[in-house]
Amino acid sequence: MKEMIKKYLYNNYTISLLVAILLNFLIESFSRHSVVAALNYLVHSPLVFLYNTLLILLTLSISLLVRRKVFTFTAISVIWLAGGITNGIVLNNRVTPFTANELKLISSTFDILEKYFSKFQIGLIILGVALALIGVVIAFFKAPKSKDKVNYKKAVPMFLGGILCFFCLTQGALKTNVVASYFGNIAFAYLDYGFPYCFTNTLLNTGITRPANYSEASVDQLKEQLASSESTTIGGSNLVANNDNQLMLQKKAPNIIMLQLESFFDPTYMKDLKFSEDPVPNFRKLKEQFSSGFLTVPSVGAGTANTEFEAISGMNLEFFGAGEYPYKSILRKTTAETINYDLKDLGYSTHAIHNNKGTFYSRQKVFKMLGFDTFTSVEYMNVEELTPRGWAKDKYLIKPILDALKSTENSDYIYTISVQGHGDYPSTPVENHSKIKLSGFDDTERLNSFEYFTNEIHEMDTFIAELISALSLINEDTVLVMYGDHLPTLDITNEELANGDMFQTEYIIWNNFGLEKQDANIEAYQLGAHVLDQLGIHHGTLTNYHQQFKDEADYQENLKLLQYDMLYGERYVYDGVNPYEPTKLQMGVNEISISEVYQDEEGQFIVKGQNFTDSSRVKINDNAHETIYVDSNTLKVPDYTLNEEDQFSIQQVTVTNHVLSTSAKYKVGQEEENNQFYDQGFEEGYQAGYQAALEAMNPPMSE
Repeated sequence: MKEMIKKYLYNNYTISLLVAILLNFLIESFSRHSVVAALNYLVHSPLVFLYNTLLILLTLSISLLVRRKVFTFTAISVIWLAGGITNGIVLNNRVTPFTANELKLISSTFDILEKYFSKFQIGLIILGVALALIGVVIAFFKAPKSKDKVNYKKAVPMFLGGILCFFCLTQGALKTNVVASYFGNIAFAYLDYGFPYCFTNTLLNTGITRPANYSEASVDQLKEQLASSESTTIGGSNLVANNDNQLMLQKKAPNIIMLQLESFFDPTYMKDLKFSEDPVPNFRKLKEQFSSGFLTVPSVGAGTANTEFEAISGMNLEFFGAGEYPYKSILRKTTAETINYDLKDLGYSTHAIHNNKGTFYSRQKVFKMLGFDTFTSVEYMNVEELTPRGWAKDKYLIKPILDALKSTENSDYIYTISVQGHGDYPSTPVENHSKIKLSGFDDTERLNSFEYFTNEIHEMDTFIAELISALSLINEDTVLVMYGDHLPTLDITNEELANGDMFQTEYIIWNNFGLEKQDANIEAYQLGAHVLDQLGIHHGTLTNYHQQFKDEADYQENLKLLQYDMLYGERYVYDGVNPYEPTKLQMGVNEISISEVYQDEEGQFIVKGQNFTDSSRVKINDNAHETIYVDSNTLKVPDYTLNEEDQFSIQQVTVTNHVLSTSAKYKVGQEEENNQFYDQGFEEGYQAGYQAALEAMNPPMSE
């Protein structure tokens, strides 16, 4: 019996398998915040659990190749365990799980720690990391080292054989749907397929796989087809070639405003729910009057930035790695042709607006790569009202949108990203919150969550009507494209929806100059081309491709070919040279400036100027000072005495003290500069229109 135990149980292979099982279980317990949930996962998804165990076992087998087997085994085990713990911590504070891409952004991790954790908790995290590192170091020096040299002739073939077997196992798992290669919702994928597989997938499966038919000849052939189709469409479009053979608009094109609404959809599509009143009356009325349809988006419950990427770039996200966010990967390295760049060719100015922090998804960096001229984040807005979950209300987007419109004399393309509908959604009633009451679910907690969500959506619906009223008072042709970025994180299934597809939201193309109503169901990556087609604008590689070839049999195959060539290939479509330079992104449309500094009668140091917000911070010489926001023209700096030699500027900072921009320096006694940013007549018209718009919604548009 002792010999049998020693032979079959007390050996490296058995120990490795048992450790892999234990590690997998602990990882899922941390990730799911529950040992019971991990047991439930093991019982209901045994094949997935086994697959992930074998994946961990494969990595542990690296110890076969070294003499320091105990150290290597321990280090790999610690890495897996640290990943599971990190994922558990991350999921305790956001919907999106921990991915490999975030290892590349480790420096930005420290920027968000203070928002989510107390100083005591941060101390515990640092202590835990330090203890883990100390343990690994001790293992390196103290763990026994194999006395025998590694038999590489045996170990290497064994290890490579293990990799080959696991590769074949993976192919079988994919074909039998044990695991998946595409994650429509990365949060759900981690729950369905386990942390080890999903995290490894985000590590190894990134970018676009080189198409089998990729070559200069294949791209040139497609390029010729695009050029030919573009030339045949110019005659019926709003484009004409000038004397330099460059395309230009025959007449001033309308402003184009894209309004991406956070988690917005019509809740009445839920078959079992009943509502005390229509939650989206304005959106419903607009659907009847203007072009509309279903919009298929790349994710469910999360992934705002990916819907955003598809709509701006015209690229299909399914060709990228599972769960990949291009904002976190390729767009950190290169620019991409987008509607922004295409419209800038035609004289448009391009703006991005988001009532959330400017560093979210690193938009303050990524938007340079997408061709935006300005980016107005929440740090450049005066938001006075938040949702019960702490998100800015969408009504505060109206002024930034109008500010962007009046900032230029030419046409504007404005991409607006809302945040009010963001989760999570409370499972208990919020006092004095819900005007609309719901019924139909036996699950009280889920019903409460839906009721909270529905009432936030109802406010967003009112915001839509207020925005349209404001735009109607401005004497410029304007198109407003409204759509939801994805369905909310409320465990919605296809079977519960009247339309039967949880990847569908809806869009509407409102306009103030009589565009013909043309309803169609489209993909998010087709949306921009669809809108420009109705406006007679056929310019841009992917824009023209979607407009002319979306019904062809090889549409998706050639779309992948173009995307690969543009981002990862030789850029044959651009004759080998990327023509798109990163823009000099201006944070905020309105100039922030200081007009006067002084010590008041009470000895308080006062800074006067324009366009201050609650995110403004006074910088004196090289030091940032504590700043009290009074109003958009006034800031106070406690415990400072005026020194006439000092120089002053205003920084706009995030909640984690990341500096987004710094104003021009001001020195006492300097000649006052004229900082008037807009034409006074236009300014007066704008202010009158804006105030009238806010009053126009009483009663609401739907009444």
